[in-house]
Amino acid sequence: MIDAGRFGRFAWRAFITSARCCFQRQTYPLVWTQMNIIGVRSVPVVMITGAFVGMLMAVQAYDQLAGMGLEEHLGVLINLSVVKELGPVLAAVMLAGRVGGALTAELGTMNVTEQIDAVRSMGTDPIRYLVAPRLLACLFLTPVLIIYADLMGVVGGALVSFLQLGINSRAYWTFSAHGVEMWDVGIGVAKGFFFGAAIAIISCYKGFSCKEGAHGVGQACTDAFVSSFISILALDFALAVIFKNIYLTFWPLKSIVG
Repeated sequence: MIDAGRFGRFAWRAFITSARCCFQRQTYPLVWTQMNIIGVRSVPVVMITGAFVGMLMAVQAYDQLAGMGLEEHLGVLINLSVVKELGPVLAAVMLAGRVGGALTAELGTMNVTEQIDAVRSMGTDPIRYLVAPRLLACLFLTPVLIIYADLMGVVGGALVSFLQLGINSRAYWTFSAHGVEMWDVGIGVAKGFFFGAAIAIISCYKGFSCKEGAHGVGQACTDAFVSSFISILALDFALAVIFKNIYLTFWPLKSIVG
């Protein structure tokens, strides 16, 4: 309970400070720097992950659909799974491993070497200087990276379906267009804001509260990844239930017909 209270207070301060930093121009260079580290350098990993997810879905699902004579509907299954669930979750997990571990190690090292105390002693809020830029970068760029993962997943699944499995491309895209809606794409992108915030907050908190020594930093990195992974899965379940209820509330007849 004590750790939960500390984490809650840390998260509240981080969100409030980040909201204020959005209107302070002096923090923009820090945010741009973190965007380059967190977002730009993560693009290749996220895109490769998305591509292989789409290709794997095509190979695994083809036999089941072909046995029922529905192989031309393969695009609906691949694209819907990628944009709603697999793309956002796997992209967030990759970011938790790559970005979350780096953030925890960086801030943990600064904590162990008393650099955070030095920032505080100079009259600067370490939350504003160290946490807010990283939180804003994760918050803004995780949805963008999810879009890249979705795009590569769709392309990868289509290439395997056309070149290896011999599915008619016209029927593939026609059924996909009817089966996948903008609502489905929006759900995946919206999840990115929650996933990015969870990764940044957990990683920064673990870095700020890590124990002394190299062992403490390593343990903090491990805890950050495990906690981020569990949080991503829990948030994915909660958001899936919430978005489903919203859809059933505003489009009940359409969901019944579909």
